[in-house]
Amino acid sequence: MSKKRKKENSSDDIFGKILKDQRFRKEVVRNSFEFFFPIYMSQYMEYETAPFHEEMFRILEDDKIKLAVIVAFRGSAKSTLVSTAYVLWSILGVQQKKFIVLCGQTEQKARQHLSNIKEQLLHNELLKKDLGPFEEERNSLGNATAIIIKKLNVKIMICSTEQSIRGARHNQHRPDLIILDDIEDLDSVRTREGRNKTFNWLTGDVIPAGTKKTRIIAVGNLLHEDSVLRRLEKKIERGELKSMNPVFREYPIVDAKGVPLWPSKYPTPESIEAEHEKTMDEIAWLREYMLKIVASEEQIVTLDDIQYYDELPKGKPDRICIGVDLAISQKESADFPAFVVLYVYNRGDNLRVYVQPYPFHTKVGVKELLEHLKNSIAAEQVNKVPVKVFMENNGMQEAIVQLMQESHDIIGVPSVTDKASRLRIAAVPIKKKQVFFYNEGCGELIDELVGFGKENHDDLVDAFSISMIQIIEKYGKKPGLLFG
Repeated sequence: MSKKRKKENSSDDIFGKILKDQRFRKEVVRNSFEFFFPIYMSQYMEYETAPFHEEMFRILEDDKIKLAVIVAFRGSAKSTLVSTAYVLWSILGVQQKKFIVLCGQTEQKARQHLSNIKEQLLHNELLKKDLGPFEEERNSLGNATAIIIKKLNVKIMICSTEQSIRGARHNQHRPDLIILDDIEDLDSVRTREGRNKTFNWLTGDVIPAGTKKTRIIAVGNLLHEDSVLRRLEKKIERGELKSMNPVFREYPIVDAKGVPLWPSKYPTPESIEAEHEKTMDEIAWLREYMLKIVASEEQIVTLDDIQYYDELPKGKPDRICIGVDLAISQKESADFPAFVVLYVYNRGDNLRVYVQPYPFHTKVGVKELLEHLKNSIAAEQVNKVPVKVFMENNGMQEAIVQLMQESHDIIGVPSVTDKASRLRIAAVPIKKKQVFFYNEGCGELIDELVGFGKENHDDLVDAFSISMIQIIEKYGKKPGLLFG
């Protein structure tokens, strides 16, 4: 008998023993999620696993990694691996998880993950034998909200981003595994308020619900440059989450050289192109398969336009400009008063503008706003550099401008065009890479610039545009006396 045939017979014998011998089967998969998957969930293995799947197996097996963020293309099997297979192995395998929480953007989406697990426990014969019977918990509407495996003292519970799990317990156990699967959608990331709401839910409710030993696994797509998954990536890059031993992995459908990441599913460039054609939506293809954050056609400023700086140029700026948006309406829906400080260097084609961090942006009355503005002007005047303030003076704002002009160098600027037109003018130096934003403390302004027309507020954009247009007109063209 040939060596190859002997090897095949040996493999068949081992697999046969795995199927028949429960104790042996459990021992084989105990320390290996990678072994668990083909043994218990072979029905999902339509294609041979790819190298990136093997890396995911290793990440999920490593209980020392307390935070894993996995971004992968649509159809990569990320949810199958993480939200179904890994959940089951984490109970049966060495990790011995007791209280697992499956989080989705909505309760309905989270319930689908629970339903996938239920399907395995009902119809997967090996899992039925090895995990045993289960019970369901249901809400007042009769919808399943949890699965309980009494034999192992295990609970698998769902929650949405609208629900709090702080203080949640299953007998003596607090959540020891939390899965975040697609906790954002295009609507929830549309505004900064929406993104903050999801992030605050994660940091204020989800993470505190666990212990130091709790694992958090997040999977999904990057829907916005300021999305929760992107924020987590940036925190990992900055070393802010070292205690969680975190990892971030990104798996587009092809690598930088155009080579498919899943060769058995996409063996040729033609197979990738066929998937591309089937999508029929270029933005969806770039976002969901190539993992690119795509600017919409009407977007005036894109993230690629934004330039950052760590230190100001040597020497003093030629001029300090402050743009002010009074936003004096006290209605709850009104914009917030805001002002932005800009350091201006050189002129003409050599113009350089440096946006100072933490621009003022708070819901206050006119009197308090003007006090903050006066303090900011005084602080900048310490540098002995001319400070020029530009303030919109339409309607009743004219009286405030005149009042401030008695003691400060204030220029009233009438707005004769709409906000979008003003931003298009103000954005020209941004696109010419003449405007630089400090690498911390400019996030809100950048979000408003990039998300203009979609964000709920645009007051920082207004303040920036008011000042930037004046800089362009008086300082950004041909050399001459600054501001006349």
